[in-house]
Formats: sequence, structure tokens, C-alpha cells
Amino acid sequence: MNNTSSAPESPVANNNPVLVVTDDTFEAEVLQSTQPVFVDFWAPWCGPCRMVAPMVEELAREYAGRIKFMKLNTDENQGIAGAIGIQSIPTLAVFQGNKVLDYRIGGVPRDDLRRMLDGVLAQPQASTEGTKA
Repeated sequence: MNNTSSAPESPVANNNPVLVVTDDTFEAEVLQSTQPVFVDFWAPWCGPCRMVAPMVEELAREYAGRIKFMKLNTDENQGIAGAIGIQSIPTLAVFQGNKVLDYRIGGVPRDDLRRMLDGVLAQPQASTEGTKA
């Protein structure tokens, strides 16, 4: 029997290294994080979002300890998505503090995301400049 519930599974229960963030937890989990945070802005009905999800999980394992990986369902958390200007999904953004260091929109290749993540890690923390997603 298929479970069609849209409730997120516990990352611990399904061994998913990508944690769920919400409007209520975004500030603490993303903006106040001491390390860069990759956020996958997605929705359950979005085909490209479902296509990039396994790749994001793989990258989360690969960059564990260096970049924190989160996902935010934009249908259920419209406050944050609207506040930072998310207009298309998937939007894949890397935050450091309250700044967006880099982002991609749409179903992008794994190597492009790796280049983005490596570029973020190569930036000196003191000189990072954010751009709006």
C-alpha cells in the first residue's frame, strides 16, 4: 500500500542527510548556522524538484561536515519563500548567515552543483557577498 501523505519523513528514519526546514525553523537552522547551508526550495507536485532530490541527497553525503543541507517545501512554507524572492522551483541556494552566496534555478546537472558548492567553500568567509535568490 502506498503512503500518499505529504508529511515529510524523519531524516533519521529514512537515512536522508537532507533535513527539513520550515518558516518557523529557517532563521535558526539556516541564517544562524556557523557553516554554509544549501537549501533546496521545492514542492511535491514539481517534477524537476523530484528529479534533483536524489542528487541533492548524494551531494549532502559528499559534503557532510562542510555544508549543511536543508529542504523547504514552498507550498507549506510560503513566508520564507516569499520573503527571499523564490519565484521558480526548484531553487537551490547556498546561504552563509543572512546572505545568499550562490544559487541555481531548475533541474541542473550534478557537476554544476558541485562547482557551485566548491566555489562557495573556496570563498573567504569575511568577503562573501550575497545576492538575492
